[in-house]
Amino acid sequence: MIDLFALALTHGLLLLMGLRLAMRDDLDADPPPPSLPQDEGPEESAAP
Repeated sequence: MIDLFALALTHGLLLLMGLRLAMRDDLDADPPPPSLPQDEGPEESAAP
């Protein structure tokens, strides 16, 4: 009887954890990449 209770409890908690992770709002929201500084032209040390 204790074994069935332990299995049901642990599987129920795993199911609850999986559902809570799947329902998160930020699951598919990727942050925008950091903006890189814009190049203002060729560098002075660049070869022609």
